[in-house]
Amino acid sequence: MKGVILAGGTGSRLMPLTKVTNKHLLPIYNKPMIYYPIAALKSAGIKEIMVITGTYHAGAIFSLLGSGKDFGVKFTYRVQDEASGIPSAIYLAKEFVGNDKFISINGDNIIFESLRKYAEEFEKGSEEARIMLYKGTVEEAKKSGVAIMEGDRVVKLVEKPKEPPSTLISIGIYMYTPGVFDIIETLKPSQRGETEITDVNNEYIRRGTLKASMLKGKWLDAGDFEDLHRANIEAKKIIEKQEYEEEFWKHMP
Repeated sequence: MKGVILAGGTGSRLMPLTKVTNKHLLPIYNKPMIYYPIAALKSAGIKEIMVITGTYHAGAIFSLLGSGKDFGVKFTYRVQDEASGIPSAIYLAKEFVGNDKFISINGDNIIFESLRKYAEEFEKGSEEARIMLYKGTVEEAKKSGVAIMEGDRVVKLVEKPKEPPSTLISIGIYMYTPGVFDIIETLKPSQRGETEITDVNNEYIRRGTLKASMLKGKWLDAGDFEDLHRANIEAKKIIEKQEYEEEFWKHMP
């Protein structure tokens, strides 16, 4: 399997911090934010990773990560000219992915557990897509894609609902076969002017080929000042206690 880290966007909700650096290089306690998705992909056994970033401070990303030698992986880079939605960013990895299954992870997603079990199940399984769910708060659900379940099956995903039908958040970790690129080609921008990852995953739900796994540990987002502040406080507590999985921590750069 291959890995894709989405580290683009302008980080407008974090201005003026993001006026001088890429959002994904901001600190989460004692590590740059982007180290968390790197560790998550490494924990799944992935060694080939494409980092998709925007034109804003792309050089800072290159300077920090380099070839990947210091991280035990191989990095490939792709620059997205303008923010146009998660699926559009994923599409830039089409040639890099080739015929392989892959994991796409948002650069501001912070987790503390290994993805190996889920990645191995997906690699050996027959489903076309797998998403990771986290039981969050109502406020977190309002800012996220939310899953509606029947038993252990996802029947619908709703993007940023004003009144969340559940608090099961579809976090920014997606496992796909290369067939996802055919779906992305059919998408039209939403009212926000961007393609929506919820539309991609709802298509797999319609086909009956999407599975969902529940994250066991903590998930933190860092998209705005409140989330960034909370992420730093929570991460400090977790890091000092080395909570959750040792398997994850050994992959942290």
